[in-house]
Amino acid sequence: MIEIGIVLGSTRPGRVGDQVARWVHERASRRTDARFTLIDLRDHPLPHLEQPPGFSGQYSDERTRAWAATVAACDGFVLVTPEYNHSVPGVLKNAMDVVHLEWNTKAAGFVSYGGVGGARSVEQLRLVCGALQLADVAPQVTLPLATEFADRATFAPGEHQLTALDTVLDHVVAWSTALAPLRRGDAEAAIRGRIDAMIDGLRSKDLEALRRSYAADVVSFDVEPPLQHVGVDAKLKNWAKVFTIFEEVDYELRDLTVAVSGDLAVGHGFGRVSGTLKNGVTTEGMWVRATFVFRDTGDGWVIGHDQASVPFDVATGRGLTDLEP
Repeated sequence: MIEIGIVLGSTRPGRVGDQVARWVHERASRRTDARFTLIDLRDHPLPHLEQPPGFSGQYSDERTRAWAATVAACDGFVLVTPEYNHSVPGVLKNAMDVVHLEWNTKAAGFVSYGGVGGARSVEQLRLVCGALQLADVAPQVTLPLATEFADRATFAPGEHQLTALDTVLDHVVAWSTALAPLRRGDAEAAIRGRIDAMIDGLRSKDLEALRRSYAADVVSFDVEPPLQHVGVDAKLKNWAKVFTIFEEVDYELRDLTVAVSGDLAVGHGFGRVSGTLKNGVTTEGMWVRATFVFRDTGDGWVIGHDQASVPFDVATGRGLTDLEP
């Protein structure tokens, strides 16, 4: 089911935005076409651009990683925003700036409040959404302090605002659903990038770089005994053994196909380790059938299971290691 995050974009003491966000969430929760989660930026005290923009999806700061996971878990958003000095609250702008890929190919709608209903804040947010590849829907809910808040402090919206809110929610859910195929494409690109990083780690004999490609509890069915290697340390021990044999190591992956569903993905192809041995002999290695199972941890895609196998001759029981794809 489509997941929509309702982002409360103000952390100011005495804010009225929490009343608005609860109103949006209560109304949205009655729907059956999506799940809605209230996301309060007070629960995400983010650094202020302490690292480069998140075009790679990799973040060094723990707070940023937690926020990236929250954004990544959503298929679309309703941004609840006030207008401060004719503009967007700094805390909301910063929350949108510190991550990047996690916003891409999703939809966003707006519920704004303020002296003129927060309209100028939304106009600026639409520009930000364009840069983040967020599809901003046209309908919006505009809540002037003078008419929708008793004494400019207690939220008391008119009934007509429910119709406006329902329209925004309709559009956000529809566009989030329509963009789902593009998000799967983003996931496949990220997975192929993870495979490329793993291959780079192999070629440079960098075990720590390889560690980042695997889940801590990875289960590997490798060509070497035993039947399974459990945990990332066991997996890296296998690669460390390869590095002791090769002076220079190479890895080729051919015909990789990736299928993504939610936070799980499967890839399969043909892999081959080759290179120059410690004694100076060059070997082309053997082709194996390679299967990978990935899962999205929120910090990125990692390998939770892999398998390397060769076909065998039924009559002799010997593996066939001279086949080529």
